[in-house]
Amino acid sequence: MKAKSLILLSLFLIGVFLITYSLSRHDVKEKTAFEGLYAPEFELEDAASGKKMLSSELKGKVLFINFWASWCSSCREEMPSIAKLSKHFSTNQDFILLPILYRDSPQDAVNYLKESGFNLPALIDRNGKAARAFGLRGIPETYIVDKKGITRKKVIGPYEWDSPDVLAFISGLLSEIR
Repeated sequence: MKAKSLILLSLFLIGVFLITYSLSRHDVKEKTAFEGLYAPEFELEDAASGKKMLSSELKGKVLFINFWASWCSSCREEMPSIAKLSKHFSTNQDFILLPILYRDSPQDAVNYLKESGFNLPALIDRNGKAARAFGLRGIPETYIVDKKGITRKKVIGPYEWDSPDVLAFISGLLSEIR
């Protein structure tokens, strides 16, 4: 009976070790974006030009990352305010707006932006890697990342991105020293 208990205890401890090791390895590979933590790395492609963009090339910039789709009514609802936000900061080279497509046809997105008069890029997340890295739950979902690469704001759902409080918040991030 004692030997059986020792075997069960040994198997239990091995199981705990394997689960703990597996979870710790998972954290190293898969990041999710939380306010106060560094934003995950990602790679995007511009739907119009095909130009690739790596997040590592954007260090020292304030990033406005918005996951959206042209078929999403909530995304369409907030898009005019995103366009106004983009226009407001258009002369500031330290502000980068990244509208990332989520499960959408790049051509449909480009057509929607053109037809609506929005001068915004449509960025492609090949294989959904950026969405997984950010732990995307749905769309629209937006992340504001400071010059140090730290996620400072996460908003799920539509929002008025050209409101005075948002403009002041982003202006404050832009004035911070890296």
